Amino acid sequence: MIPFSHRPVLLEECMEGLAPERGGVYFDGTAGGGGHSYEILRRSAPQGRLIATDLDENAIAAAENRLAPFAGRFRIRHANFKQFESVLNEEGVNGLDGVMLDLGVSSFQLDEASRGFSYLKDAPLDMRMDAGSGMTAEDVVNGYSEERLGKLLWEYGEERFAKRIARAIAERRKTKRITRTGELAQIVESGIPAKFRQNGPCARKTFQAIRIEVNGELEGLAEAVKGLALRLNKGGRICVLTFHSLEDRIVKNVFRELAEGCTCDKSLPVCVCGKKQEINILTKKPVTAGEEELRENPRSKSAKLRIAERIGEYS
Repeated sequence: MIPFSHRPVLLEECMEGLAPERGGVYFDGTAGGGGHSYEILRRSAPQGRLIATDLDENAIAAAENRLAPFAGRFRIRHANFKQFESVLNEEGVNGLDGVMLDLGVSSFQLDEASRGFSYLKDAPLDMRMDAGSGMTAEDVVNGYSEERLGKLLWEYGEERFAKRIARAIAERRKTKRITRTGELAQIVESGIPAKFRQNGPCARKTFQAIRIEVNGELEGLAEAVKGLALRLNKGGRICVLTFHSLEDRIVKNVFRELAEGCTCDKSLPVCVCGKKQEINILTKKPVTAGEEELRENPRSKSAKLRIAERIGEYS
């Protein structure tokens, strides 16, 4: 068995939900180090096919190495999963039998201190999932106005002390540009009242908010989840793993919309809205980590898995 610390969060639950079968065609929109992709290919052997995407070229190289035993059955594209339409069309794929989206930052990225994702390791303020893209965390921290920073920390980090932290950042950068994660974490701490600093590091929500902004994580998410669900063949499944409430709320609302049928007034003799139920939601409540995984892998604490099955036909 793969140790919890070296495998994706909720791996077994994701695979049980996805239920890969021989000969199926699958899409892993967030390949990371290849953990989910490996299991999809293993369980769909010998004929299952996988198309995967990722923004991190280092992660893609690691995933391709990990998936080497399945050569000829997979392709990993350097792209955002939100570009799935063009990726799948270019790969000659129509309907899918399963979709896997793990929306968290991968262990591969968190463990590489130089990427600047972790508030526990001092590194340059980067946080880009695609190292070749433009804006960095340093640009956000030093370039956004105090008001814009406060709004960002409140909306994307759900940080109750957003205004105080934004003010502390604005004051510090008057004297010098903020360039390191360790420095930012210290500034965040200084902006939080002492009595609220007693449960360990305080920078998690701030780093989350900045990372979401840098990578545009919420932009187009609803449209992508909906489009991928509708790309499924009848009986195909979509599994979406989220790690904060903003993403989970978006996924929940998309699933709810697709699971709803006719919305016409019941007094009408026939349906005039034309809306049809597209999916069945298989998780009334999101699946969360069990005690053993929580104990062995702290990153699983905030994970929520939602699963749905297509009832319509892809056309």
